[in-house]
Amino acid sequence: MIDKAVLGWKEYELELLRDSNDNVTIICSIENVDPMGIHTGDSITVAPAMTLSDTTFQRMRNMAIQMMRAIGDFAGGCNVQFAVSADEKEDIISIEINPRVSRSSALASKATGYPIAKIAAKLAIGYHLDELPNPITGTTSAMFEPTLDYVVVKVPRWNFDKFKGANRELGLQMKSVGEVMAIGRSFQEALQKAAQSLEVGRNGLGCDGKELRDQDKILHSLAHPSWNRLFHLYDALKLGISMRKIHDITKIDPWFLRQIEELVHLEDELSHYKLDSIPDALLREAKQKGYADRQIAHLFDCLESEVHVHRVNAGITRTYKLVDTCAAEFPAQTPYYYSTFEDENESVRSDRKKVVVLGSGPNRIGQGIEFDYCCVHGVLAAKECGYETIMINCNPETVSTDFDTADKLYFEPVFWEHIYDIILHEKPEGVIVQLGGQTALKLAEKLERFGIPIIGTSYQALDIAEDRGSFSALLRDLGVPYPDFGVIETADEAIALSQTLGFPLLVRPSYVLGGQRMKIVINEEELEHHVIEIFREMPGNKVLLDHYLDGAIEVDADAICDGEEVRIIGVMQHIEPAGIHSGDSYAVLPPFNLGALILTQIEEHTRKIALALETRGLINIQFAIKDDEVYIIEANPRASRTVPFIAKAYGEPYINHATRVMLGEAMLKDIPHEPKLEGYAVKIPVFSYEKFPEVNKELGPEMKSTGEGIRFIPDLRDPFFRKVYSERHLYLSK
Repeated sequence: MIDKAVLGWKEYELELLRDSNDNVTIICSIENVDPMGIHTGDSITVAPAMTLSDTTFQRMRNMAIQMMRAIGDFAGGCNVQFAVSADEKEDIISIEINPRVSRSSALASKATGYPIAKIAAKLAIGYHLDELPNPITGTTSAMFEPTLDYVVVKVPRWNFDKFKGANRELGLQMKSVGEVMAIGRSFQEALQKAAQSLEVGRNGLGCDGKELRDQDKILHSLAHPSWNRLFHLYDALKLGISMRKIHDITKIDPWFLRQIEELVHLEDELSHYKLDSIPDALLREAKQKGYADRQIAHLFDCLESEVHVHRVNAGITRTYKLVDTCAAEFPAQTPYYYSTFEDENESVRSDRKKVVVLGSGPNRIGQGIEFDYCCVHGVLAAKECGYETIMINCNPETVSTDFDTADKLYFEPVFWEHIYDIILHEKPEGVIVQLGGQTALKLAEKLERFGIPIIGTSYQALDIAEDRGSFSALLRDLGVPYPDFGVIETADEAIALSQTLGFPLLVRPSYVLGGQRMKIVINEEELEHHVIEIFREMPGNKVLLDHYLDGAIEVDADAICDGEEVRIIGVMQHIEPAGIHSGDSYAVLPPFNLGALILTQIEEHTRKIALALETRGLINIQFAIKDDEVYIIEANPRASRTVPFIAKAYGEPYINHATRVMLGEAMLKDIPHEPKLEGYAVKIPVFSYEKFPEVNKELGPEMKSTGEGIRFIPDLRDPFFRKVYSERHLYLSK
């Protein structure tokens, strides 16, 4: 199929619903900040459309309805994409129509608060739009088209660092692995909040000392867009590159560039003051435009906490607004909130006992939908225990951000300032950090420092397990075997230690997920190069060197501990040898060729470690087995990627059990345990190498898979198992 190229044109999407009576409603208009030529999944997008004239929007509506009627009778959701010329004529060309819910439907649902998939399913079985209520208001009809009095910005999340040698330039094929969504009263506020949600080491757009200042590199980046395009647009304007030149290179509408330019001017104005001299009106403007306390603290060379105290004393406090689908024309029945800085606060605090569950942020390699599963089931369990549940998350792709999952949803960045303000407002009994992966876990230290109770395992235990050196010292005291190790803080120390430990060595930084920057090295040159790279990317982080157990069998054990009893809920044996990250390995539940002596050692070590860490809730421990000795690789007193797999394989709600234990509402002896599994369950990693054909497919200690599947087999004679087992060495990195 050959189409006219419309590269550089503006791109729009409409989300529609149609019933069998041919009633049609337009749920949401979405504008891509990036022009045609970059896949919409890799584009920054905005809802509602910002730069579309009303006459062109009406033409687009009519074309979408006409197209939908032309493809036949159907009832349900529909997505239509258009290209619009960037001149005054605003010519419209339809790109494609999808008579189904699309990837953008989830974004549109979260942006408007209108549950597109739920209504589409009812339309498909014969209901009509005019007889269905809008679930948000409870009073208006589903025929009532959403009207937004806020702006939504979606920014994709990439993981190019996992694919060495990958072509990082964005184009017609989608390469992102996740996305964040932010809501603000203005485009600028939503854009800053989206940048804070990404978890790429930035505090927002600008004001963090990480700007690119090389004009040639910036211009090359603008012409060859990649994951950092948004930040480089800001850098270009800050450097003084003309808006005309930026528009000529990027084809991004000048309206968006002017919005970013205004932020650059505001940063310049702020930089003329210090915290004790800034006018309250200017500080309020900065907060209303989305600047984080941390960004302002960078400009003023002070602490984030000092900015927070100063603005609160000045009456500049965060207020919360309802996502109500109808611009406040009708009252919303659903407590679904975003924050801004205005006078009226629409989030009313109840007198019920509350618990906050921190979400897992954007999907990326190492932290995917598994942790959202854990958050959702944790919320449901806390509800059962009588708590008012409060979810904080920024990922539009997940069930945790459905408006009817938690009692209250704050669609906010999982970023300290936002979390702290919500906690100050809601005054919960405590915060659950065990379920949201590394996103939630890395905030435990701040919660502890500010005196906010962590529900379940204490911060001290979490920190011991994360700090590889402290954890290995604990194992030594317990008499539990572990590979010879050492902690280093310089490249020279690494070389000296390697002469004691011997090669090969596993090099790994502390406080990471998904095997980030883990590598097996076989000589001093490789060791020194990799250690220097880690210190460059993670300054101040400790690095652990382990003697690598070549040819060992790797095993994962997950357990729940209530402080007295340890219940092992699953032991999974990896098919590939140790050295391939657990997330990239095929794994079998229960183990398929471990003897009773090995399994007994695994159970004993798991109980010892869980009790020594005073675990309350979940713990995951990874083992390496060599010469009939069971060594500990690491322990994580939190939900792991494997818990949802085990829960589904055995048909047991393990997150529910763990959450009840965390909350102190039950001991393990009170919770029945009846796992059911005939034969074996095999975890199947899923990779996205087709997106990066130039990348080597070898596997190692840094995770590369973007998902997983489950397959049930009756026995080990199964052809699928035998094929996978025969290929277990095929992609092992040398």
